[in-house]
Order: sequence, then structure tokens, then C-alpha cells
Amino acid sequence: MADYHFFATVSRMKYIERWALMRSTRPENLSEHSLETAMIANVLCVIGNVRYGKHLDAEKAAVIGLYHDASEIITGDMPTPVKYNNPEIRSAYAKVEEVAEDTLLKQLPEDLRSYYEGIMKPADDENELYMRRLVKAADKISALIKCIEEDSAGNTEFSRAAASTMKTLEEYSGQYPEVRDFLQEFIESYGKTLDELLSR
Repeated sequence: MADYHFFATVSRMKYIERWALMRSTRPENLSEHSLETAMIANVLCVIGNVRYGKHLDAEKAAVIGLYHDASEIITGDMPTPVKYNNPEIRSAYAKVEEVAEDTLLKQLPEDLRSYYEGIMKPADDENELYMRRLVKAADKISALIKCIEEDSAGNTEFSRAAASTMKTLEEYSGQYPEVRDFLQEFIESYGKTLDELLSR
């Protein structure tokens, strides 16, 4: 029987450190970030369904969140200021990400591959495109949470990243009420101590 390396490769997300150009009080790896993104993507879709009459696949959004940065196992984490500073770099990196995703997908048995292609590659369906934008927003919310946690630990290194990320999320909030609701109802809790979170 053939050996397929997909899951062993994906498990190496825990070795990819984020925020490479920043001084952190606590390192964050790609596995942690992906789990947080998955949970937030899931609740954004739940908010959309419960409050705004959407028909979003909240479970699929969570799985997309788990794998949304899987290509970085091969490419590494390119810092946001570098990735988005120049359109040519962004375009070239998008192509590199696509090749990396294809490399990962080839590590699966053929009968399983189409399912994971549906997770890692966007479809043209309008409902799914909306859901994937919420996953992207969840990715940004996870980044904001990291900034809040660093600020709470007295690290001012993330101040500009926090302001920039919040500006992006404010733009998302104007288009996606799910993002606005999450920020209004949940974001203030981050950075609090466990005693503060559990107190009534």
C-alpha cells in the first residue's frame, strides 16, 4: 500500500512560527492560529445564519479555517508588511501559494483529493464566496487577538499592527454584519485575565 504524506506534512504547521519580524512575548505557531481562525470563522457563519438569514455552511467554514494557511508549511510565513506592500510581490506570492497547495493535494489518495480541493481552493458559488470572505475576516480577527494579547503583556511592538488590522476589520464590518457583531460582542474579552473572564 502506498504511503501518503498529506497529514504528516500538515501536522508540521506547529513548527511554523508567525510574526517573524516582530518581538513577541510568546511565540505563536501556525497550528494555534489556524485553530483560532477556524473557531471564529465558524461563529461568524453561525451569526450570519441566526441573525441575518444567511445559509452558510458553518462547519465547512471551520474546516477551511483549519487549512487556510496550510501552504505555509512549504512557503513559510511571509510577513504581512512584505506580502501586501507591493502588488507584484503579492501576485507572485499568490502563485507560489497555489503551487504549494497543489503539492500538498498530490500527497493525498486520488479518491480523497477532490474533497480537500474543495476546502483549499475557492468555488464560484456566491454563498461560498461570502463564507470564504468571513474566513478571511476570521484570519484578521485572529491577528488582532494576537496584538491585543501582546499589548496586555506590555509589549508595544504590536501597536501599529493592531491599528492596521483594526482598520481592515472596520472595512469588513461595513460589508459583513457578522464581523461587526463579533467585534462588538466578543473582542473586548481578549487580553483579560482568567479571573476576570470567569467573574460574574
